[in-house]
Amino acid sequence: MLLVVFLSLHVKALERKDSFDDLVNPVFKENCTKCHGEKGKVKGKLNLLEINTLLKFQEDAERIEKIITAIEDGEMPPEDEPPIPESKKKSILAELEAILKVSILKTKSFGRTPIRRMNRFQYANAVKDLLNLKVEVYPLPEKMMRDRSNYFHPETGKMPDKMTVSSRPLGKSGLIEPRLAGVSPFPQDLRAENGFDNRGDHLSLSPFLMESFLTLASSIVQSSNFNNKTCGLWNALFAEPKQGSNILQISRERLYPFLSKAFRRPVEENVIERYAGHVESLVSSGKSFTHAMKETVSAVLASPRFLYLYDRQLGKGSIENIDDYELASRLSFFLWGSLPDKILLESAKIGHLSNPAILNQQVDRMLKDRRVKRFCDSFPAQWLQLDRIISSVPDVKKYPDFYYAPPNYRTTMDMMMEPLLLFENVLIEDRSILELIDSDYSFRSTRLAKWYDPKINGRLGGPTTMSFQRVALTDRRQGGVITSAAVLTMTSGPEETKPITRGAWIAGVIFNDPPEPPPADVPPLKREDPNDAKKRTFRERFAQHRERADCAGCHVKLDPLGFALENFDAVGRWRDNYENGQKVDSSGKLFRKHEFSSIIEFKDAILIEKNRFARALAAHLLAFALGREVTLADSEALDLVAKITAERNYSLRTMIHGIIRSKPFQSKFIPNEN
Repeated sequence: MLLVVFLSLHVKALERKDSFDDLVNPVFKENCTKCHGEKGKVKGKLNLLEINTLLKFQEDAERIEKIITAIEDGEMPPEDEPPIPESKKKSILAELEAILKVSILKTKSFGRTPIRRMNRFQYANAVKDLLNLKVEVYPLPEKMMRDRSNYFHPETGKMPDKMTVSSRPLGKSGLIEPRLAGVSPFPQDLRAENGFDNRGDHLSLSPFLMESFLTLASSIVQSSNFNNKTCGLWNALFAEPKQGSNILQISRERLYPFLSKAFRRPVEENVIERYAGHVESLVSSGKSFTHAMKETVSAVLASPRFLYLYDRQLGKGSIENIDDYELASRLSFFLWGSLPDKILLESAKIGHLSNPAILNQQVDRMLKDRRVKRFCDSFPAQWLQLDRIISSVPDVKKYPDFYYAPPNYRTTMDMMMEPLLLFENVLIEDRSILELIDSDYSFRSTRLAKWYDPKINGRLGGPTTMSFQRVALTDRRQGGVITSAAVLTMTSGPEETKPITRGAWIAGVIFNDPPEPPPADVPPLKREDPNDAKKRTFRERFAQHRERADCAGCHVKLDPLGFALENFDAVGRWRDNYENGQKVDSSGKLFRKHEFSSIIEFKDAILIEKNRFARALAAHLLAFALGREVTLADSEALDLVAKITAERNYSLRTMIHGIIRSKPFQSKFIPNEN
């Protein structure tokens, strides 16, 4: 049998070599080596003459993927060269995809989920859930939107038509949340570029930060309002036992369920004994039981077993399925940003959680639980990079109505809520992710509605809280996240738009294909004579960057994306002409194959490429779920998630289920240290 398998693989390898020699390499020589190898010209650091055998070509899986993307998007060959005939292009891409799969296996490009500590948001949630607190642990400015009317009820499957919200980063009502007195958070964990703030390779733990965790843990249990009114676990954990009770036995009984939840799996007997013994020792030295238990709980809250998210490593040099307890943790930190609850841990304990039917039921339950608000408070704002809007400061002279109420409260507070409420609606009502591109409804405050349409009247409100309502949209220039005032404003400068910034945002956020950083020596746009500037459009003035050979490649891809939005000014309002009277030109071609002449046609072009968007969103979700970058090893799983999502009308919940059922989510790679 083994001989048959070996011979089969050998035959396939020979077939692949023949296909590479007879199909792929000739096309490279005919269409590509002119810029990638001949006469010392090596554009993009790619020399195809040096990798002209199958063995050499397979050595770098990432390089193969970049070549596939360049051919798919029409970047290779360039515009001024004859295109590859469509029939031949399909054959080449199919062959390259097959070679890529072999390359991934040969180079062992496994996507390993790293050991990582909780970020600030997760730590606050975990402590609150662990101790069943009735108040917040500490303020979290990274929560962009606060529910002020108790509108969030995912169990109903319906988003209300009206809601009241507030913003701590841009408003002032977030300051009054009930929380533990005297507890200060550790520094905010920064969002990775084109990523999230839970990335394992970004969550370091310096000696200074470790000391901060010790101080923080102590301040939580020593807070003046940490008592039986604010802590739902008080009687079960901290209350003084009856006189004459066996302190060691009482400590064991109280700590076992607490530690099992804190450490996300049943704890070993020696661990229980160590913590219970510490309580007994403190009581024997004259401390009260409550004081002793507080000190012990403080130690748990600073323990690496609580702070860190990790998989148990039992094997070496292999890919293994995660166990049910690890699955419970991945689920809860993905969808709830916190610890698994009792139901998840009980299901893991009896080994049922990994059963596909049970897992589906649990995911449905979690998506209907109000704790999924934490997912909505974290993922969409980071995916859309809405943190950038906090620093948006349009020129006060040019846009005076952007600012209202001292000290300079800004309309960005209302703008920021619109895409977040849209995302929540898509999730709660299980709608299509395509509504994130083009929707016939939105959520607007009166101030925001008037911003889009000056003819609208009504009380503007703010800056304390904002009343939003669902509104029907008849103008397709509006709707979705791309043409939201929030995105358009945060991707502009103080006085004018930034088409390349907007293009880079669409490339990275919508298609998960962020551009490489620009060369360090790229000069700014030349200052022009004001009289000359009046005669030219921004597109004409910007053309100088495309003249540079090292800039042209990115600009060919980004310019059409950015200039498609050029009818929207620096604060997201519609314009047909520039201030100099020149007509705005928003035409272009998406991926060098879908021509458009307006923002509506641009949205249509994206919707034609809806499967590409679905796969990109799936990649963002997987990266968020696992706290790491997506790698080539995840490609097959992401393709499957996108396919299943498309078959179910592009349902967001279907996509989340697909991510959770995927091999990367349910497996771990144990490296061989030797």
